[in-house]
Amino acid sequence: MKKTIYIILLVFVFFSAKAAKVDTLEVFSTSMNKNIKTCVITPEGYKKKNKKFPVVYLLHGYSGNYATWLKSFKEVGEQADKYGFIVIGVDGNYSSWYFDSPIDPTFKYETYIIDELIPFIDKKYKTIASREGRAISGLSMGGHGALYLSFKHQEVFGAAGSMSGGVDFRPFPEKWDIKKRLGSITDFPENWDKNTVVNMLKLVEGNKLNLIIDCGVDDFFIDVNRQLHEKMLTLKINHDYIERPGKHNIDYWENSLKFQLLFFYNFFNDKVKIK
Repeated sequence: MKKTIYIILLVFVFFSAKAAKVDTLEVFSTSMNKNIKTCVITPEGYKKKNKKFPVVYLLHGYSGNYATWLKSFKEVGEQADKYGFIVIGVDGNYSSWYFDSPIDPTFKYETYIIDELIPFIDKKYKTIASREGRAISGLSMGGHGALYLSFKHQEVFGAAGSMSGGVDFRPFPEKWDIKKRLGSITDFPENWDKNTVVNMLKLVEGNKLNLIIDCGVDDFFIDVNRQLHEKMLTLKINHDYIERPGKHNIDYWENSLKFQLLFFYNFFNDKVKIK
């Protein structure tokens, strides 16, 4: 992973959980030549001497930003305290879909997260800087992004999740600025086929990743999530798959995040004995 330059914008902003603390930072992206905000939630006991912590990276949905997890998820700080890991609110622009755009060189969010943000976090914070101490998840666009990045970078992440993820965006060619990132599906079908998660399962047939995927039964992404699940079963790819009553909204995701953070806690505790 490449080195990165960083700027600390604001630190030591206290959060409303028991003892969780939030740092709001700017990380300079060399690949995109701009500063990008991120928030870092550190748990109770973070200052304990000689202790390192696993990290969960959270990716927001379309039109969101790095602060989504603080503004909309009232218990995220308490969850960080409860499980004893660092939580990172990543900024993926409003519509990056978390890959490097093949048509727009100003959108290189895969490079930013893998080669710039993660090395910065590992340098500045007391992280367990290995795949066994690192997980990623997200909602909607971020659910796609979490699976996309973890599938391609299994040396970086040991576990990944998707909440109501847009895991196959080809049925939605006019939605959420995807064609601005990939070109139109008519003119550039290979870009759409190559970058949609459902077509990337060959990368994870070795079952190196611990995966959790869920979606509400009244969500407009339920069909593509079911198709992904069925394809994973056929390929014998290990994963937890959950459907519950719910729509594409914050009520569903608040509940979903609790399941996913527990899943990551169990993964971390098995691999690095965090408690």
